[in-house]
Amino acid sequence: MFCSSPECKGDDKVTQPTGDVTAVQGLTLTLQCTFETSDTNAYLYWYKQEVNDYPRYMLQKNKFVSKTVKAPEFTDDRFDAKINQTSFPLKIQKLHVSDSAVYYCALTVSSIPRRTYL
Repeated sequence: MFCSSPECKGDDKVTQPTGDVTAVQGLTLTLQCTFETSDTNAYLYWYKQEVNDYPRYMLQKNKFVSKTVKAPEFTDDRFDAKINQTSFPLKIQKLHVSDSAVYYCALTVSSIPRRTYL
């Protein structure tokens, strides 16, 4: 977990399973992310990091708003994430070889200053 504010108390966090995931081209893959927060205006994010590159923003969703905001290169229907009570799984449909990467789930909370948890 990364916290960018000195006021961080450890009450907010995201967790992802460790290890590699193997999937078949053309099928659907769901990547798991669970979170804990007491913030009523939390935002959850997914990032994709390809080899020798930095993590790139894919999409975000507010904990209490149904709309998903996506980066332009992820606007097709292959990528989707829905917030459940304590999880934010990323669903990738019709897998391509180019989907091979490391995926990160992140959480920001609305307290000022903005805190980010990876």
